[in-house]
Amino acid sequence: MPRTLITSAIPYINGIKHLGNLIGSQLPADLYARYARARGHEVMFICATDEHGTPAELAAAKAGKPVADYCAEMWQVQKDLADGFRLSFDHFGRSSSPQNHRLTQHFAGRLAEAGLIDERSSRQVYSNADGRFLPDRYIEGTCPNCGFEDARGDQCDNCTKQLDPTDLINPRSTISGSTDLEVRETKHLYLKQSQLKDKLDAWIDSQDGWPVLTTSIAKKWLHDGDGLQDRGITRDLDWGIPVKKGDADWPGMEGKVFYVWFDAPIEYIAGTAEWAEAQGKAEADWRRWWRTDEGAEDVRYVQFMGKDNVPFHTLSFPATLLGSGEPWKTVDYLKSFNYLNYDGGQFSTSRGRGVFMDQALEILPADYWRWWLLSHVPESSDTEFTWTAFQTDVNKDLADVLGNFVSRVTKFCRAKFGEVVPEGGNWGAQEEALIKTLTGRLDTYQLHMDAIEIRKAAGELRAIWVAGNEYLQEAAPWSTFKTDPARAAGQIRLALNLIRLYAVLSAPFIPDAARAMLSALGTEDDAWPEDVRVALAVLPAGHGFTVPDVLFAKITDDQREDWAERFAGTRA
Repeated sequence: MPRTLITSAIPYINGIKHLGNLIGSQLPADLYARYARARGHEVMFICATDEHGTPAELAAAKAGKPVADYCAEMWQVQKDLADGFRLSFDHFGRSSSPQNHRLTQHFAGRLAEAGLIDERSSRQVYSNADGRFLPDRYIEGTCPNCGFEDARGDQCDNCTKQLDPTDLINPRSTISGSTDLEVRETKHLYLKQSQLKDKLDAWIDSQDGWPVLTTSIAKKWLHDGDGLQDRGITRDLDWGIPVKKGDADWPGMEGKVFYVWFDAPIEYIAGTAEWAEAQGKAEADWRRWWRTDEGAEDVRYVQFMGKDNVPFHTLSFPATLLGSGEPWKTVDYLKSFNYLNYDGGQFSTSRGRGVFMDQALEILPADYWRWWLLSHVPESSDTEFTWTAFQTDVNKDLADVLGNFVSRVTKFCRAKFGEVVPEGGNWGAQEEALIKTLTGRLDTYQLHMDAIEIRKAAGELRAIWVAGNEYLQEAAPWSTFKTDPARAAGQIRLALNLIRLYAVLSAPFIPDAARAMLSALGTEDDAWPEDVRVALAVLPAGHGFTVPDVLFAKITDDQREDWAERFAGTRA
C-alpha cells in the first residue's frame, strides 16, 4: 500500500482565517488527502495552529486573556471551522504542545553539536512607546528592494525578499504605530544557513517536477543578492518554547524563546507525535512517517502552502532537518499557490474585507465554497473571487449540471419504475459511446489529480458530469419509455449507477454532496472505479433508492447583492 504524508501550512492562532487563507493551503491539501485515501493510500494528514510569537501575545492582550487560555480557545474555534469545511486531518495539533517543545529543543541541540548555531550580538529594533523589542513581523516600513510601503520586518510580501527590520526605510511599530524606534544590542542564536547553501541547492535540484513557482522562489532566495543568509532563531519574548539544547539549559539564553519560524515547521513532526499519543499508539507509529531509518524511506511527503511560506519550507526547515545530521524525511513535492484576491482588491483581516471561514459557513454549506475555490485555485497566477463569478459557476456547475442530473434521473425512475433500480434493456451504441468517453476522461482526471493539477482536475470532473447530461439528453428515456419501456429501464439503470460513480469521483471536491448521493442510492460502496463498465453495473436491478433532497439550491441575484454589500469591509 502506498504511503503518503501530507502537511498543510499551519495557520496563526490570532483570529479566524479568510477564504484566501483556506484555499492557499488547507483546502487543496484536504482534496489530495481524500483522493489519496480513495486510491488506497495509507495517508497521514497533519495540520496545527501556529501559537507562538507576538501575534498570539497581542491577540490575547486585546482579548483580555492569558495567552495560554486564548490559544486554547482559538485552537477550538479553528478546529471547529476546519470540521465545518470537512477538512479531513488525521490530527489537528498545536505548536505549543509538549511534543513540539521537546522536538524543537532537540533539533537546536543537534544543530549546535554540528557547529551550525552561533551566538551573536545583534542590533534589534526597540520601541520606546511599546516598551519592548519588536519582533520583525511587528515592524513595517518601505522595502529597500521594491519600494513597497507595507513591507514587514522579515519579508516583503510584494517582492518576497527576505529582510531584517533594520533594512526597512521609515520603520514603524505595528503595535502602536509609533516611529519612536531605536536600535539596541541584544544576544541571539543564529542558524548558519549559509554553510548549508550548497547542500540545499543540490537538494532542490534533486527534486523532480516541483512547480515552477516553488523552485523559482527557492532559487531566488539562494542566489539573488548576497545569497542565503544566516537566520536568527531566538527572540526576546515571554510566550514560546524556552531556548534549550535538548534537555540542557543554554547559558546566556535565559528568558528567550525560539523564533516562531524555527519551531512552527517542526510542529508537522510533533503533530504526528501528538496523533500517536492521542490514539494510544507507540512512538514507533509516528516515527515510521518521519525517520527514514525507521520506515519512512517509502513515504511520499507532500506539502501545501501559499507562496509567502515557500522560502521557509524550501530553505529554513530543510536546513534544520539536513543540518541535524539525523535521517529525517524531507519533502518530496511542495505544492505552492499564488494569492486569491477579493472582488477588485485584496482580502484584509484588519479591515474585515472579504469572506471569512465562519461567515462563509453561515450563508452556504461547505461544498459550495469547496467547489468554487478548488476549481479556481490560484495555481499559475493570482486569481480573484467575485460574487458574480461565484454565483454563475455554482449555479451552472453544481445546480444545473450535477444536481439537475441526479434530480431528473431519480424522479423519472420513481415515476415510471418505482424507487428501485429497474430491470430489463440492453446497452447499445449510445451506452458504449458513453463508456468510452468516461473511460478516457477518468484516466485524464486521475492523471491531473496524481500530478496535483487541481484546476485541470476540476475541469475534467465537470466534463464527466456534463457527459452524463449529454447522454441523458440523447437517450431521452422519457421518450423511449413510450415505445420501449425495457430500453428506457436499461438507460435509467445505467444513469442511477452513474450517480454512484459521480459520488465517488466527486467526493474529494464535494464530500457532503457525495455522501448524500450515496445515501439516497442506499449504498456505502464508494470503491474507486478501476473499470467504468464495471462501475456502471454496481447497483443491480431491484436495488432500492430514494429521491434525494435538492443537492444544490441556486444562488439568487438578491442573495448575491446582499452578500457583496455585507462583506465589503465591515467585519468587527
